[in-house]
Amino acid sequence: MSSHRPLGLPVSAAVLLLAVTGCSADARASVPAPAPPAAEAALCRALAKELPDTVAGQERSDPSPDSELTAGWGDGAIVLRCGVPRPEKMSDPQARAISADGVRWMLEQPEGGGPRFTTVYRETYVELTLDERYAHDVAPLVDLAAPVERAVPCALEPECR
Repeated sequence: MSSHRPLGLPVSAAVLLLAVTGCSADARASVPAPAPPAAEAALCRALAKELPDTVAGQERSDPSPDSELTAGWGDGAIVLRCGVPRPEKMSDPQARAISADGVRWMLEQPEGGGPRFTTVYRETYVELTLDERYAHDVAPLVDLAAPVERAVPCALEPECR
């Protein structure tokens, strides 16, 4: 009986180690990648090359699955998706927008979460979802304005300024 006890402890420790390792691998946020048309996907790939390592002081930590159409910072606190469909809210004349360093973003406030912003007047839509910490903070929009402006051309030039 005592000969089985030493085997039981290492097996339990190994199971615990596998469980902990498995959990840490799944720590990345899970975000569905958009499926835009080829021309828009090319713009998104160009944007991916322009994105900064930090946004609003948060380090880059891309969501899963890996995709050039998604990016993240701060373990899901800030998530960007490029090539998303046109939001239905853009048809609402009462929709609110904000301009940050030359890029205009439409604001949506989904229930149970932080704000979601989507670019307007660009050749593809770029969506930025923020957790509650950034409900009143434009720093993520400012940090991402220059990369969006460089990679995703304005579709209606007078409207972008």
